[in-house]
Amino acid sequence: MDLVSYFQSYDDYFWEWGTDEDIQDNTGYSENNLLSIPNVGVIAYRAYVIEILKELKDQGFPPFGSLLLVLYALQDGYLNLNGAFFHLKRQKNIYLNDFELAVTFLENLSHSGRSFKKGQNKIILLKTIFKDCHNIISSGASDLIIRRFEKRPHKISESAHKSDLMQSVLNRDIKVLALLQNKFPTTESIINAMKNIVDVDDLEDEIIEEETTVETDKDFIQELMEDPKTFQVGSLIKRIWSGLKIPMRHLSPGEQPIGGVSDMTNKGDFSRMLLSEFANEDEVFMNRVANNEALYIQREIPPEENIFERIILIDTSIRNWGTPKVLAFASAIAVIKHPKANSECKVFALGQNTIPISLDKVEQVIDNLNQVSPVLEASNALQKFFEEEHKEKDLEVFLITNQENLSNQNLQRVIHENRDRLKFLVTTSANGELDFYKHHKGARKHIQKIVLPLKELWANPPQIKSEGHNDNNSKKNKRIDVPKNYPLLFPTPKNKIATFLYEGEFYILSSKKQLLRTYVSSNYYNRNYYEQYKIHRGCEVLIENISVKPKGKFALARNKQQQFILCQYQPDKKLVSKLNLNTKEYSELNVTGHHIPLNFEPIYFNRAFYLYQEDFPSVFKLNIDGDLSIEMVRNNDNISKNLKKVEVEINKQIHNETKILSSFNNIGINTENNLVISSYELAKKYDNSLTLYKNRSGIRSLAQQDKNKFMFSDGSEIITDSRGMLTFTSSNKNIPVFYIPSSEDGFLALATAYEFGGSEYYLPESSKLKIREREEMYSEYLDAYIDQILAYGTDH
Repeated sequence: MDLVSYFQSYDDYFWEWGTDEDIQDNTGYSENNLLSIPNVGVIAYRAYVIEILKELKDQGFPPFGSLLLVLYALQDGYLNLNGAFFHLKRQKNIYLNDFELAVTFLENLSHSGRSFKKGQNKIILLKTIFKDCHNIISSGASDLIIRRFEKRPHKISESAHKSDLMQSVLNRDIKVLALLQNKFPTTESIINAMKNIVDVDDLEDEIIEEETTVETDKDFIQELMEDPKTFQVGSLIKRIWSGLKIPMRHLSPGEQPIGGVSDMTNKGDFSRMLLSEFANEDEVFMNRVANNEALYIQREIPPEENIFERIILIDTSIRNWGTPKVLAFASAIAVIKHPKANSECKVFALGQNTIPISLDKVEQVIDNLNQVSPVLEASNALQKFFEEEHKEKDLEVFLITNQENLSNQNLQRVIHENRDRLKFLVTTSANGELDFYKHHKGARKHIQKIVLPLKELWANPPQIKSEGHNDNNSKKNKRIDVPKNYPLLFPTPKNKIATFLYEGEFYILSSKKQLLRTYVSSNYYNRNYYEQYKIHRGCEVLIENISVKPKGKFALARNKQQQFILCQYQPDKKLVSKLNLNTKEYSELNVTGHHIPLNFEPIYFNRAFYLYQEDFPSVFKLNIDGDLSIEMVRNNDNISKNLKKVEVEINKQIHNETKILSSFNNIGINTENNLVISSYELAKKYDNSLTLYKNRSGIRSLAQQDKNKFMFSDGSEIITDSRGMLTFTSSNKNIPVFYIPSSEDGFLALATAYEFGGSEYYLPESSKLKIREREEMYSEYLDAYIDQILAYGTDH
């Protein structure tokens, strides 16, 4: 295929060439520099598409129409996919099945996380999905198209003259996307394929199932303002937002805006050197190249976001008590919850020691506002922080302290010695002043002053409700708290960070940052029975809100106090860490000097952690108790034997994953008198076993939604839990509260606080629940619950 044929446009098709006269092209040919969907929107500029194709040429080009649809679906911002589909639907001979598959694939792409759609991650995604795709052009032909374009960019004008749209062109572009949908049916499958190409940071965070009932940061700020204990903090945050000038995103320095003089650099490949440089005499030319004075054109890849981690240090020493502390916590939450913030953030309280804290819930804010330290100033804790912890380069450290503390010589010294790592300094005062400073190239620069009118903002605090006082308005727009565990086990989630076998018990570190324990049937060791029935169990939650990044590899053990210790190894950062899941105590160690080879992973064996690889004569031993340390020891065949047993057991046991219904919109009762959860019907089929099926009946009674609570007209309620559980409370007080899992796979169960019926999968291992026939349980509780709602609707 030649240059003109590949870029050929067609009459009545979804895309066309256009010209943006305000944009100059460095090829010298500035016409037909834009690709767009007629009456819908811009797909991309030609220069950008050419740079994308240069990245793809080694594996070959996909059909141009397929590439344009994918690029449009990956745009970050408003998309009108229906507008693009409109042009395709107009074609009479389009294969309907292929079209529907292609539409599904593009919609899945458009719903992917923001990090997929930017910078190098976007290139990796495109390479992943188009590798060996249908109708691909050979790498040799692709390279020839690029080289011919670079020599004769004006040839695009021939492609811009539209030809008649042939059936083969339409089928070629759509068939590729239809086959890609079969190959990558979900976003998670694309991510897994990307991991086989390159280790992409932060992708795991993007695949956590979305929850439509999750509270937003706006709701969180409102909750802070409505609670008398956090009102002062919450009322300051939006005012701080309105004046905050701290950058929330950083662009990589070598990838600044494209085009013109701003796109020139003094470093690059010879292929990107300005032609004018070659006009110099040989000696001048060589001098300019050797001294980095020659000019090059940067590659036209959009600026890539520099993902960094923020650490906020809040001074809790004596001078920072009272109003300064309120301002400090308000400033920290304003940075963490800023609408444009996209970096991970850790918070520490500085006093006698450095204590990690969390500010994601109202209860946590209340608890941590009570963090006080009797020391006069926190210089020792700050010095220890910089000496022993967090030595990575991609950090942005904030220190929030009282303005008066800056006069302390010890604190001044520590700040000065670590000014290269302390990015921002924020000072507070009792009269409501916030001063923001930035350290840059060894100097401290005052960025801004924010004066908060405290009397005005704190003039109308919420009233403390007397105990037992029932005010419906106070509960409006608040999520109903859900318990840590239920009488039933949770379904085992598909999205996991890691799985472990420790001393005969199976554990899961879930993508929701929880430590779960799962079970197998007591008949596990009866091989004949177990191989035939394979009775697994669900999960119980042991620990929640674990502060961990889903990066690298993990191992799990218990210390002498029987507390869970999580070991994490990040080979890209040469960083090994220990986290006590019970006390939140954290320590880390940079192991760069130990020259640990690739493919080493953390494991547990015989009361110690190891960084281990079977084929090496020496491995690295890490302690479970005490301060984190590492030593090289001889490899042991027993470690390999144990590890293989563990892998066999985990592969055998923790594959009972279920698809959890975690997003809830419509809940009601259909015309078949069955409960409807979102698009699923809770029906009794297959010997009266309770299962979720696709609902195909109309709704006769619909519940009203308020966050994660759904209420029917009679007052009956359903509380949803995105971890996979539903709580039913009937307006008929003779029907006790009962629970049903929201799993889309397999048979379900029903339990009250005292009774259980249904699939053994959801029965806790040491449960004291009375086991009853499932038909009786479903009739006595679920059917009665539905009958109560319908009877109320009939009578009223």
